[in-house]
Amino acid sequence: MDPLSDVLSMLQVSSTLSSRFEAHGRWAFRFPAYHSHIKLGSVLAGRLQLQLKGVPPVQLDQGDFYLLTNGQPFSSASVPPGPEQEAALAYRDHRGPDGVVRYGDPKAGAAVMLASGRFAFKGEVGELLLRHLPPFIHLRTADPGTKPLAGLLELLRWETGAARPGATIAQANLAALVLVQALRVYLQTTPQPQGWLGAMGDVRIGAALSVLHGDLAAPWTVERLATAAGMSRTAFAVRFKQLTGSTPLDYLVRWRMTVARHALRHGDDSVACIAERVGYQSDTAFSAAFKRATGHSPGRFRSNDTTDGVRRLRSH
Repeated sequence: MDPLSDVLSMLQVSSTLSSRFEAHGRWAFRFPAYHSHIKLGSVLAGRLQLQLKGVPPVQLDQGDFYLLTNGQPFSSASVPPGPEQEAALAYRDHRGPDGVVRYGDPKAGAAVMLASGRFAFKGEVGELLLRHLPPFIHLRTADPGTKPLAGLLELLRWETGAARPGATIAQANLAALVLVQALRVYLQTTPQPQGWLGAMGDVRIGAALSVLHGDLAAPWTVERLATAAGMSRTAFAVRFKQLTGSTPLDYLVRWRMTVARHALRHGDDSVACIAERVGYQSDTAFSAAFKRATGHSPGRFRSNDTTDGVRRLRSH
């Protein structure tokens, strides 16, 4: 299994939200910091600019897409921009009965139309993914793969537009498909992607990541992974850390613990079975490693999570 599929197979989308924005003339809106979700937008008509905190504005044209992942405040504006104002207040005052935000006088010029979505995640896999994505991804209309993405977004918009049978599972799976396709386009069109995505795109480090994720229980060493990458041990270790920000064995342990936490939270396999699945020869060795990583034994972690889940159910 490739690393992206491995991560996304455990990704849980807790909620989705889609909206539409139409504006004329000059405008600028400031959005606050956010947490544990990805913002995605598609420019349906016109041109606008986005600016993340501390980064120069980026212009987006009709047909372009963007993803925002790092939770930092940002702003969107016309080209050229108008006076900046708080987005929440402006959106509240200009949202119509159909949910569309319409701002400005149609006589003031051509419309800018934007469809946007928000995908919220829960669990450690969502947090892991968000940590490894670049803060801003810009996909241009000419990039290969954007047409399927446009179709997925339209279907997601339709699914979130009204209550329908099976809506929860449909929205969650569509959100995951949108994210997968967006990341595919990004990897295909970016010469040197940053971070973990860049590691997957690197021919040699990507090969090592693929075998690691494909057989997590194997007794991996730096030497074995370097062989899979076709590199010397030293060159592999240096390149791996440059791209992922961690050593090969640190990465291995963190992913093993992520898989173990997911299994303890969402399954009923025994601790011994989970230990074997993530590469530990005994549940004793696994329990010791798990406690070092989380501060709890596997049994206590599962018990605490179950108790918290019952409390959340009772509070609703």
